[in-house]
Amino acid sequence: MDLIHKFLIIVSGILSVISCIFVLPILSLFRILRFCIRSVLREKLAGKVVLITGASSGIGEHLAYEYAKHGASLALVARREELLATVAGKAKELGAPEAIVIKADVSKLQDCKRFVDETINHFGKLDCLVNNAGIITIGLFEEEGCITNYTSIMNVNFWGSVNATHFALPHLRNCKGRIVVIGSTGGWFNMPGISVYNASKVAQQSFFETLRIELASDIGITIVTPGVVTTPLASDEVLNESNLWWIPRYSAEDCAKAIVNSARRGDEYLTEPAWMQSVFIWVMLFPEIMNIVRRLILIASGKTSSQKWKSCNNIGSLESLNSNPKHD
Repeated sequence: MDLIHKFLIIVSGILSVISCIFVLPILSLFRILRFCIRSVLREKLAGKVVLITGASSGIGEHLAYEYAKHGASLALVARREELLATVAGKAKELGAPEAIVIKADVSKLQDCKRFVDETINHFGKLDCLVNNAGIITIGLFEEEGCITNYTSIMNVNFWGSVNATHFALPHLRNCKGRIVVIGSTGGWFNMPGISVYNASKVAQQSFFETLRIELASDIGITIVTPGVVTTPLASDEVLNESNLWWIPRYSAEDCAKAIVNSARRGDEYLTEPAWMQSVFIWVMLFPEIMNIVRRLILIASGKTSSQKWKSCNNIGSLESLNSNPKHD
């Protein structure tokens, strides 16, 4: 058995060098050509039905507006019904033929089934599911007094998208539709102070990458990893608390536009803003240096997790964990 592993070490090393020299240039050229072709032959959204979770504010809200501009009908899901109604009204003004509002909590299994069923009952089909709902908690893991405070992060960020996808899959398959997953650069650039949030995004990305292989070409999956976007989850208060105030913020409107264009091209991955792709390369090539950088950021903050903040469904409403958080 040891001989087999030694043999594989040698062979895999040789194959890796050969791939970098010969395969990578060809693959890069193929990707450029595919991008150009797909940019010209982008999917038409008029008449399509798009379901968006966490649609009452932030990226979800602006995604609703972008899909509306392209003539898609919308099913908007979140917990704050009044905000959803406002978003639905504006979406109709921007060109959505219809926009229905569904009050639901993605962390609840039955709610996920219900909002998918209501969408199908109203429109008769589902062409695109956008898993956007998410929450975040800021604070050092070691100083968390009650570990169960983190349960809701996994329930919303991971299981919320998994459960919604489970019930939507049969309908998406009928239309050869698409799933858009709003992840985070935190899935591969793990900043201190948001450990469980990062873990939830890693789990989410891993799940949908596996699902993409299982579904083959029947249903497309676009995984989006935004950086710091101007939403309530990235307010001045949150960024100051996590010592990320120095990172340039990307507008939610521009981010949503890039996401819709990417989904229309059929991209598998999208990172916005685009310069964050360079950070991904640095993390892969220079992990020791990037770990030192992140440690210095934590030291520079000079803060503990004595004060933690929570934001629900990508919509803001920041509340101390010791108080009663507002919901959508």
